[in-house]
Amino acid sequence: MCCSHVVLVDSSSCLICLSLPLPKLCPCFRVCACAVSGSDTFWIAAAHSAASTVRYPHEGRFYKLELVFLNLNHSSSYVVTELMQSDLHKIIVSPQPLSSDHAKVFLYQILRGLKYLHSAGILHRDIKPGNLLVNSNCVLKICDFGLARVEETDESRHMTQEVVTQYYRAPEILMGSRHYSNSIDIWSVGCIFAELLGRRILFQAQSPIQQLDLITDLLGTPSMEAMRTACEGARAHILRSAHKQPSLPVLYTLSSQATHEAVHLLCRMLVFDPSKRISAKDALAHPYLDEGRLRYHTCMCKCCYTTSSGRVYTSNFEPVTNPKFDDGFEKNLSSVRQVKEIIHQFILEQQKGSRVPLCINPQSAAFKSFISSTVAQPSEMPPSPLVWE
Repeated sequence: MCCSHVVLVDSSSCLICLSLPLPKLCPCFRVCACAVSGSDTFWIAAAHSAASTVRYPHEGRFYKLELVFLNLNHSSSYVVTELMQSDLHKIIVSPQPLSSDHAKVFLYQILRGLKYLHSAGILHRDIKPGNLLVNSNCVLKICDFGLARVEETDESRHMTQEVVTQYYRAPEILMGSRHYSNSIDIWSVGCIFAELLGRRILFQAQSPIQQLDLITDLLGTPSMEAMRTACEGARAHILRSAHKQPSLPVLYTLSSQATHEAVHLLCRMLVFDPSKRISAKDALAHPYLDEGRLRYHTCMCKCCYTTSSGRVYTSNFEPVTNPKFDDGFEKNLSSVRQVKEIIHQFILEQQKGSRVPLCINPQSAAFKSFISSTVAQPSEMPPSPLVWE
């Protein structure tokens, strides 16, 4: 269930994400619109269903579907979301200074979103800096759910290994595990946390084998118990290699911001054995994030508010969802038109009340710039997994 052939078009008044061929439509407001055609409409239905389930009571920390423009007789659907000015990758590689306050508030928001996502039973499976959108106020949102899926509780059922960009891929996936949990997202967050501190990729390898070797250089040779879900070829590779001792103190050299608390939390995320890796919920309880939580809920969130008497804080800083997301509806989808009708009905329900529907204006002054705007290259999918002998 993945939306393919997605490209970005950037004009002076809007950011539009759409599939080819380029439709000659242009919104006249600063938002992000997504056009998906053909069988990819099924992906939109899943995204709409997930968005209905995975949504905070007071705010959207995910790249929420605000509105869908849909023509039942046309091949494309348009998803509109708010515009985010940048992403964490662009910020990390930029010359812009990043303080420990930045690292704390970014990490807090990532884990807050993942706690909610994991409570819904959803694995993101492609957490990386480029999929963490950031606006000018340092508000962060998780995007790109093209590889997301519901958690698989039956360990006998195989799961694809073609997930997660290599630099952020957990060791169990690198070693060919056919079943994994939401702890793969936490490993990715640990890699991003280290990248925020050091302003460079932590495990920057040229191949999956080299990626695994860099991980063992830092964490040491894993135990047989930690490799219990790995395939035989991967275990053999580890056992053939010289025994390595952990070198975790090197994390203190990432930067002056790598304090004892920061490194302690980072080491809880970068654990080889996924069953011993810290959860998003427990990571949020770590004292390193206390300042990030305070800053976020003091001046950035929408769940708290200020009155003449002072700041009124929500009773639940990191909410969860109930019930979990159920993807069983997919089995009942028989045609693209049926999917469109479901989405169309969802839109009509959202527009009830005082909400004013957004409309596309072909006469907008932005129309010309949209037509002449440049098209970015499609983002790369994660490479195929290593086939161990």
